[in-house]
Amino acid sequence: MSATYCRVAPGHPVHGPYHDCEYGFPTSGESVLFERLVLEINQAGLSWLTILKKRAAFRAAFAGFEVDRVASFGRPDTERLLADPGIIRNRLKVEAVVENARRIQALRESHGSFAGWLDTHHPRSPPEWTRLFRQTFRFTGGQIVNEFLMSVGYLPGAHEPDCPVFGRILEHSPPWARVFASI
Repeated sequence: MSATYCRVAPGHPVHGPYHDCEYGFPTSGESVLFERLVLEINQAGLSWLTILKKRAAFRAAFAGFEVDRVASFGRPDTERLLADPGIIRNRLKVEAVVENARRIQALRESHGSFAGWLDTHHPRSPPEWTRLFRQTFRFTGGQIVNEFLMSVGYLPGAHEPDCPVFGRILEHSPPWARVFASI
């Protein structure tokens, strides 16, 4: 999202709560990280408003973003998801979500958790992150990766410095701010 999000989102019934309470705040919870990745993947080619309006349906369709449950989805689940009008019915995106859940399971083996994997590779430049995500996950181009990393506090840029939320995020010591503090 562009920096103008800080000008248009506050007070908006859908964008406002996401802007004010989630976007850019650091998180390490596996289901939250997975949800953000799923939402960013599904946003490709669509508006963020569309995705936020469908968020509850995504949560229901993808088992509350519980990685192990989604990783166990098979062909019948894929067909069920492709018939679900509440979500984005794109086969590539649906299959990427299921496969990415399996890949997060593998990250537990190698790094303890999805957050552990992110922390191991932080900091990186946006192009380096994109290369890493493309090697690790499916359906993760540059914009998807950048927005995902901004949304969970690994890259700066989610909020303008004069946005009231910016200061609240800094109080939570996002990974990007820790890097700048050590320079």
